[in-house]
Amino acid sequence: MLGTLTLLLCCQLAGELTARLLHLPVPGPVLGMVLLFVGLLVRGGVPEPLQETAGGILRHLSLLFVPAGVGVMAHLNRLEAEALPIAAALLGSTLIGVALTAWVMSVLSRRGPDAETGSGEDAS
Repeated sequence: MLGTLTLLLCCQLAGELTARLLHLPVPGPVLGMVLLFVGLLVRGGVPEPLQETAGGILRHLSLLFVPAGVGVMAHLNRLEAEALPIAAALLGSTLIGVALTAWVMSVLSRRGPDAETGSGEDAS
């Protein structure tokens, strides 16, 4: 388990270094996940120890939200002062997300099941 945790942290570190050195607008942990994914694709699968470690982390995922909750409580005064802009941003982004999802679904549903062949007829 220690080896696989080290692997996960090394991927995160590599992603963080890449993001900072190249001044990329992507968070380092996201790049680290991409690096891990590419490594697993090259390897051809996920090794059993990595599956077990990932399962253990996922079983205790709720504990990872504790620091975020503490951070919210530590900055409660600031959140109260900025409540209107925060609420507007949350409401606006939710509405935009729902509208965009509905539009994409509408466009995709118009294409129908024969979208791959283009006309629905046999290409031969």
